[in-house]
Amino acid sequence: MANNRNSYNYNNVEEIKSRCNIVDVIGRVVTLKKAGSSYKGLCPFHNEKTPSFHVDEGRQTYKCFGCGEGGDVISFVQKYYSLDFMEAMELLAREYGIELKKSGPGRGQSKEFFEINRLAARFFYRAMREQKNPGYTYMRRRGISDETLNTFGIGYADEEWTSLTDHLVEQGYDPKKLVEVGLSSEKDGRYYDYFRGRVVFPIINTGGKVIGFGARIIADREPKYLNSRESAAFQKKNNLYGLNVTKEYVKKEGRIILVEGYMDVISLYQAGIRNVSASLGTALTENQARLIKRYTSDVILSYDADAAGQKAALRGLDILYGEDIRAKVLVVNDGKDPDEFIKARGRDAYLALADEALPFGDYKLRKAEEPYDLSNSQDKLKYIRDALRILGGMKPVEADMYLGMLSEKTGISEQAIRQEFENGKEKQNGTAFGSVIGREQHLSDEISEAELELLKLMLLDSDYVKLPEDIKEDVFRDRVGSSIYQAILAEDKGERPLDMDGIMEQIDIDSAQVLKDISARIIPGDKENDIYEDCIRFIRRQKLSREDAKITAKLRDPNLDHEEMQHLMQRQIEIQKSLKG
Repeated sequence: MANNRNSYNYNNVEEIKSRCNIVDVIGRVVTLKKAGSSYKGLCPFHNEKTPSFHVDEGRQTYKCFGCGEGGDVISFVQKYYSLDFMEAMELLAREYGIELKKSGPGRGQSKEFFEINRLAARFFYRAMREQKNPGYTYMRRRGISDETLNTFGIGYADEEWTSLTDHLVEQGYDPKKLVEVGLSSEKDGRYYDYFRGRVVFPIINTGGKVIGFGARIIADREPKYLNSRESAAFQKKNNLYGLNVTKEYVKKEGRIILVEGYMDVISLYQAGIRNVSASLGTALTENQARLIKRYTSDVILSYDADAAGQKAALRGLDILYGEDIRAKVLVVNDGKDPDEFIKARGRDAYLALADEALPFGDYKLRKAEEPYDLSNSQDKLKYIRDALRILGGMKPVEADMYLGMLSEKTGISEQAIRQEFENGKEKQNGTAFGSVIGREQHLSDEISEAELELLKLMLLDSDYVKLPEDIKEDVFRDRVGSSIYQAILAEDKGERPLDMDGIMEQIDIDSAQVLKDISARIIPGDKENDIYEDCIRFIRRQKLSREDAKITAKLRDPNLDHEEMQHLMQRQIEIQKSLKG
């Protein structure tokens, strides 16, 4: 525990341990019986019929002589409730009225933000229930019961411009602070509510703190969903929606169903499928995967059936696989999202689909096959190439199993496919064919150094995002570079740093790996303009070189008429002069 203590730097760990009697804390969840100077009970961490779990009140420690688990009151709370050290400390502190103080910047600010969010959640909650409103009507029309509304603390933000802002200012909070936390906006010195005319979904972490909000519009306006801005209290990459409510069901079921949206979580939960949670945005992150792993190592991805949802599923599979989590994909073939499906077909039909969810390898190979006609020999070879790249990122035993399956599907001998697979490994200098490292290097090599530098400059400064008109269509010619550029364009609002999570949501896993490589590049601050100009010159030369090559090919045509030949030759002279210059 020492490393965690130093990391979080709480100065009153010993106060927690001295004031929280370990017998009382453990006795809430384990039946303890006095046995001499200590207490005994059945261990909560493994199945046993004879008590081997001992709690020493004098030393304030516990020990199981069956499975070996042991520690103090903080480590017990961590283990039993699947919390990290800080969350366990805060849980005990709240229960025993202990004020925690942590040195370092941001801690006090985060605590204040949590309190502001708590008050805002209560305000929205009351607004949903105390008088007739469109938010309540909308949720009931979608079949959500009062009980479910209460379970998730769902509220309503009215259409007025300053309802919440006025309320929190009356509570003594500076409106500038409300802007920082993301509940208010400011224009020309006036402050107004960030959420208006929406159903509000509080986002609560597993420690019970309101860290932010998601909100759905009721009227026919855009954007449909609006989420809290990132702040000291809210980083969406670190949290999952609904897990505060469903974590015990996840532990009980031994698996989690991960969906995209708030309504998906709520509808599944109401239907009796309660081991469910949602990523905050479609781009699953490594931190979210690690959070899931506290409760289970089995995940079923149940994303929307549209192209964006399936793209997110592929990306999520790689993230989960990288964290050694067993991942499957639930496939809904009639175009419905989980919320729509559960309402149309019911709980049993959905659970049947969950039981048939495709494992990591099966799903990735099926998606790789979709663009190809395997009765066509050229398509078959392309599919095998893509499939081997996927298998190269797998563990050896898994790859070996799928190599045999690939042979059966394509009718090509397993020996030939295995030889191709081994050749691919050798080309990657000993790394697995198509592994994350190999794929990143391979894809990065397909993009020119000038393109990579330009993308890095765009991440640093909005001035570099708009490209010169004469080369606008010629800069990012490959799929990966183009997808990253389009994602930057979509996220660019003139402010830096850019929302990298927002960019990651729009690109596939291959492009994401290249983007990580680009982000790690370093460009000297006094050289940015020089590098930009060099990149533009290089791309213009590349464009001219391609045009020169095309003209040379056309001039070989024996059917070319004299006038066209003269025109092409004149243009080629101009190009070559420019290239020499």
